[in-house]
Amino acid sequence: MTTITGKGKTVEVNEEGFLSHPEEWDRTIAEVLAQDQEGIEHLTEEHWAVIDFIRQHYLAKGNAPMVRRLCQTTNLPLRRIYELFPSGPAKGACKLAGLPKPDGCV
Repeated sequence: MTTITGKGKTVEVNEEGFLSHPEEWDRTIAEVLAQDQEGIEHLTEEHWAVIDFIRQHYLAKGNAPMVRRLCQTTNLPLRRIYELFPSGPAKGACKLAGLPKPDGCV
């Protein structure tokens, strides 16, 4: 396990950058992960719309939402989600939302 530190927070991540202890997630940790793991300097309202929806879905259903549902709910086309999260909605967005790596995510 590796630790990352930023904005007064230190968290453990696995070899792929996902939180080792998802219960430690908060918005500050999302910002730290964005900068350290995804190269995103600033999370915009669009980033937060995706992150918040993914977290709410995960907490309610125990899994990450399907990409189609993500696009429908946030009103963002898939192309825009990939612009926001270059490593993709499954890997990048779920990582910043504090979720474990989704099943089937390569």
